[in-house]
Order: sequence, then C-alpha cells, then structure tokens
Amino acid sequence: MLNAQTEAKIFTCTQSNVLAQNIADAFGVKMGNVITSTYSDGEFQPSYEESIRGARVFIVGSTNPGPENLMELLLMIDAAKRASARHITAVIPYFGWARQDRKDKPRVPIAAKLVAKMLEAAGATRIITMDLHADQIQGFFEKPVDHLFASTIFLPYLQSLKLDNLTIASPDMGGSKRAYAYSKALESDVVICYKQRAKANVISHMELIGDVTGKNVVLVDDMVDTAGTLTKAADVMMERGALSVRAICTHPILSGKAYERLENSQLQELIVTDSIPLKQESSKIRVLSCAKLFAEVMQNVHYNKSISSKFVM
Repeated sequence: MLNAQTEAKIFTCTQSNVLAQNIADAFGVKMGNVITSTYSDGEFQPSYEESIRGARVFIVGSTNPGPENLMELLLMIDAAKRASARHITAVIPYFGWARQDRKDKPRVPIAAKLVAKMLEAAGATRIITMDLHADQIQGFFEKPVDHLFASTIFLPYLQSLKLDNLTIASPDMGGSKRAYAYSKALESDVVICYKQRAKANVISHMELIGDVTGKNVVLVDDMVDTAGTLTKAADVMMERGALSVRAICTHPILSGKAYERLENSQLQELIVTDSIPLKQESSKIRVLSCAKLFAEVMQNVHYNKSISSKFVM
C-alpha cells in the first residue's frame, strides 16, 4: 500500500506576487505555477498549470477593494477544489471589506460576514489572516481561522529604536485594546484620541485623553487608509508638546490624498507591513515584511504543530 504524503504548494493572486514569493522562499518551496487569462471585457480565469490533487494548497492574496482581488481569490479557491486539492488554505494578509462588520445604521450590509461565507462556499478549508479590523470577524467563519498579530514584527522594531519617554497612542476609542497590549509589552504609558466624524474618512473634531508633553509617541492602528486620522493626531500631539510622533499601521491601504498628507504632516515615520503593496514610495514610510511570520505559521499548519507562540498580543 502506498504511503501518500500530503504535499504543500503555494500559489498567489496577482496583486500579492512579491509577498507570496517571499513567503515561498521562507517556507522552502518553489512557487506554484498558475496563470490568469483575461477576456476583453475584463472577465478573468485563473488556471493551475500543475497537478494539485491531494495537496495542501496555500493561496496567498489580500482582498482589499476593488472587487477584483476578492473575486480572483474566490476563483482560485474554486479551481483548487475542483482540481481535488485535499486542503485549501486562504492566506489573506489583509482581509478586505472588514470595516463593514456590523449594522451601524439601518439598511446596510454586513460585508465581512458575506465575504466569510463566500470564501467557505468557494471551498476554503482554513483561513490565515493578520490584524483583522475587528476580532469578532473570526466568528463569521465555520472553518478554522488563524488570526495573526503584526505585533510580532513591530515590537522588536520599536524596541530597537530605544526611545526615551515612550508613549503608545490609539487614534480612536476602538483601538484602545490594541494600544494597551503594546503598552503592556513595552511598559509605557497610553494616550487615546477621541474623534468625531462628519462622515466616512472626514474628521470634524479630535481631543486627547492623556498627556503627551515631552513624550515620544507611537500611534498604533490596524490600517491606514486616507491617513486623515493619523496626520491629524500627529499634528495635535506635536501642538500638545510631544517630542516626536510615529505611527504603526499593519495594512497600508493609503488611498486618496494619503501620500500627500503624510509628506505634509508632522509624522516622523509610518511603519507598515507588506500585506498590501505600496502604490508609491515615500521617505516617511518604512516597510517591515510579514513573509517570515506567514511562512512559519503555514509550516506549522502543514505539519500540525502549534502556532500559539505567534500570538504575541
């Protein structure tokens, strides 16, 4: 009787090519061969150009809007299921559509729940992701979810800076739990920003809860979109006597006027991961790779080992 050993294979969606290649290098396997054909009207079709029958397939792809990134991931999962892959793990460094995790007013969707159900319907048997916008999104899945924390990447970098009078700050009330976790690890003070929005991505008013006078402040958040909150917070903190303001944001969405705001702000540095490729370079942005973190977790999943050591928070 043959002893069939499940083989691990890594494939990538189009926009995550660089990150997936780095993950494959750290994992120690060759990147899987998949090609995508596109029709003239924009419809596209991914195709696995090698056998994946009986394999553990890891499909790497962030699902940040527009919808093409999510759709490509769904099609690749479906293709893997129909090609008889034994396990299909969706590796989603940035889980897009996650800000719609509840009904915050009547007659709106819960997009994060919908995306979870779509991934499962397509055939995903496991999800690996990092720094979800809301922890409860894990509960939208009936399949196992490994929710990693970028703090395993950011904390060593912060410690290497050896900043005196370090204070961790949250740009809003919702991120206070994350800020307290960082402050506990770094044995520092905490400041919370209280903001009011006129509408999405537009801040009408901001106040600080805590003192930043003479402090080196590090703002901590899960994502940076238009950078309006971060740059506003940095300006307010410098006005209140902070020595310097940095920001740590896992997912660099950076849409709209984000790059312009960063360059014109008093933020000394924005530290992000490569969960989403940057649209352009900036002297104020430092990118720390999450490839090794994902590769180690994927190896442990493949060999049925514990991954709890990766949950620093």
